[in-house]
Amino acid sequence: MPSQSRDRDRRDRRERDRTRDQERRRRDRDYDRDREYIRGRYEQAEEGTPSPSNERSAKYRFRGESGHESNSHTDRDEYDEERELERERRRERRRRRREEDALAYGSPVSERRRERGSSRPTDSPASPAKRRERREDRDGYRRGDGDSPVRERRDRRNRDVDVDAEAEARRLRRRERERERQRERDLDAAAAVPAKKHRSMESTSSASHLLSVDAMARLAAQHEDNDQRELARSEEEARKERRRQRKRPVVDDAGSAALSADVAEGRSRHKAGARVVSGAYLEEGHSSDARVRRRGGGGPAMEDHWKEEDSWEGSYDSRGGPPAWKFWSNWSKRKRILLGSLLLLVLVLAIVIPVAIVVSKKNDSDTGSSGSSSSGDPSNSNLDSISRDSIPSYAKGTVLDPFTWYETNGFNVTFTNATVGGLSLMGINSSWDDSTRANDNVPPLNKAFPYGTQPIRGVNVGGWLSIEPFIAPSLFKRWSSSDGIVDEYTLTKKLGNSAASTIEKHYADFISESDFEEIKDAGLDHVRIPYSYWAVTTYDGDPYVPKIAWRYLLRAIEWARKNGLRVKLDLHGLPGSQNGWNHSGHLGSINWLEGSDGELNRKRSLEIHDQISKFFAQDRYKNVVTIYGLVNEPLMLSLPADKVLNWTQEAAELVRKNGINATLVLHDGFLNLNKWDNMYKTHPDNMYLDTHQYTTFNTGEIVLNHTAKVEIICNNWYSMIQEINSTSSGWGPTICGEWSQADTDCAQYVNNVGRGTRWEGTYDTKDSTAYCPTADDGTCSCSKTMVDPAIYSDTYKSFLQTYAEAQMSAFETAMGWFYWTWRTESAAQWSYRTAWKNGFMPSKAYSPSFKCGDTVPDFSGMPEYY
Repeated sequence: MPSQSRDRDRRDRRERDRTRDQERRRRDRDYDRDREYIRGRYEQAEEGTPSPSNERSAKYRFRGESGHESNSHTDRDEYDEERELERERRRERRRRRREEDALAYGSPVSERRRERGSSRPTDSPASPAKRRERREDRDGYRRGDGDSPVRERRDRRNRDVDVDAEAEARRLRRRERERERQRERDLDAAAAVPAKKHRSMESTSSASHLLSVDAMARLAAQHEDNDQRELARSEEEARKERRRQRKRPVVDDAGSAALSADVAEGRSRHKAGARVVSGAYLEEGHSSDARVRRRGGGGPAMEDHWKEEDSWEGSYDSRGGPPAWKFWSNWSKRKRILLGSLLLLVLVLAIVIPVAIVVSKKNDSDTGSSGSSSSGDPSNSNLDSISRDSIPSYAKGTVLDPFTWYETNGFNVTFTNATVGGLSLMGINSSWDDSTRANDNVPPLNKAFPYGTQPIRGVNVGGWLSIEPFIAPSLFKRWSSSDGIVDEYTLTKKLGNSAASTIEKHYADFISESDFEEIKDAGLDHVRIPYSYWAVTTYDGDPYVPKIAWRYLLRAIEWARKNGLRVKLDLHGLPGSQNGWNHSGHLGSINWLEGSDGELNRKRSLEIHDQISKFFAQDRYKNVVTIYGLVNEPLMLSLPADKVLNWTQEAAELVRKNGINATLVLHDGFLNLNKWDNMYKTHPDNMYLDTHQYTTFNTGEIVLNHTAKVEIICNNWYSMIQEINSTSSGWGPTICGEWSQADTDCAQYVNNVGRGTRWEGTYDTKDSTAYCPTADDGTCSCSKTMVDPAIYSDTYKSFLQTYAEAQMSAFETAMGWFYWTWRTESAAQWSYRTAWKNGFMPSKAYSPSFKCGDTVPDFSGMPEYY
């Protein structure tokens, strides 16, 4: 019965405590006798007479000091014999104490089992139902069943009690052994003094001997204090152990699992025959599954959490509670979790709110109209006029959500999901004005431009929406050659999740509204805007940032409209790459029209033109987008010309059907222009042939000196462009879509990332020939051409401007020209803007200082190695 078990446990504990107290008092008496014995020995050593207070000390008279002759060896033998007997007595006492310890601190459960085994009560008469209940435990398991969770918990509880009692006994025995060793050392030290004194013939009244007696007295007192502290500590630990035994866990892991299993199986914890454990039973610690839950969630016994004395966290105060500063120690787990969550929320708000305020203030303060390239920070002040709630949930976080845009300056941020040709109208205004003109020499936008009678004078905004390494090297210089970042494909793939933010920042910073204003001020009247297919869509496996460039393309057209500039759209990159060069997006093989996906990408490129042509067939673009390029630089030196021309015919018919009335443009594919005299003569109406002319990439022209370069333009190119532009002697209307005043190929990455230069003979690893006018002297160097253009000599600036104006003159014999390019980060001789601002480009494009037919200036006095 539970009450009988509790009474028996209480009796066992009282008996153990009584036995332990008796043994402790006996040890104290023995220790007092030993200490008295030490004092008597020292008194005998000082006085030379036996101590009357201790019979054992009478054996150690110092006969030499009392006038009797004695044999020192005999005295020493008697002393040694006494010491050996004393050691034997101490060993016997230790043996008896170990036996008593085993009895006093043995396993109470084991004793209880022995008692039950020796005096098992006889079963009282009971009904069959009662006997059946006794054969089952509280959960309906048979008592002999080894799978009973109650039996498992009881056995585990008994094992825990046995282990705890044995551990306590071992600790007490270790302390007793240490105390015995200390007593032996004290006895040995006390016995050694008189023996040494007896062997010597020195006076017994020496100061050193008196000092030893005092020291031993202090030593005895110190040991007595230590024993008292040790006794107090032992008693305190015993009290703690008793408290711990009374405060057992409520439910341990195994009990909790058993309880969960019972609930899951639908077994009731209160069915007939179940045993209900009383509160008194739990408080006494008889359930291994019991842990006292104090009011307020005190949790397990507090002794488990006490800190050691003098630790930095401090100990519990005299009232048994934690220090005042650890007020949460008695809180429940749920309360601590709630407090932690509240503190975390406060911390997050403390971080987020100031950041939001700073961002808001920054957005409010940036109201400039020059764009981010001039202000250094994006302008988003127009977001103040709309609410985030005005953006539908399906559009939030997409390219249609203006709150995700890096910059909103120049965009209409009012939400719309309207599309034309499947392309979004988001970002543009519903009204426009075509009454502006670029300069007095050209008509306003709402008047037709006199193509054929007035040349196009335009510029590219290259390297912007279709990124090129030599125009924006900062995007590529951060990577090592081992990374293989050589084009927009590898760049966006390397950037991964940060590609969108990095690329859009480039879109916002590289070209701004002020650039279009300066293009107008430079006397230019057209802008060629290269873009690539990922402005419209992307396909599986593409790492490109999709559709963001589309928004910036539409804004650029509006900026061009605002400044009276007409636009030539130029699709710079097709799916699969039409030339395998880095400015197509992907450096490498051509997979358009040819290759494993050639036919698929042919179809995709036509689908892109279908969407684009439908969009720009709107009335709002008819006056500003006056030239429509089909594809930039398809490499007909590698691709079959007939395939390219068949695709061109199909694309031209498609865009015309969709309502594009602008002039269509076909590139010459880098074939010799005289080959076009009889090629594709039955092309659609209002189509131009586009040719790109550079001396820097032609080894036969880059080696010419400065004067010869100007002469070859006026003597050769001039007549060549005239002929190809004639329908009778050549192909027909022709424009030069790209050219440059650069006279070397020294610009960083202009020949691809990691590629050398023809100028210094490092372009081809198999050919070290330097292609510069002074190659024979070995003085070809790019260092002079890569300096700050502000320190160019006047003679060199004069050459560069003359060289540029000669090309303008030659191309104006046909339909006109677009310079490559308006802005670069560092390649000065490729930037129209840099040349214009530094005085080696005409102040107005329509008013050059030199034309072919004029006397070519003499540049013989200028070094030819740069």
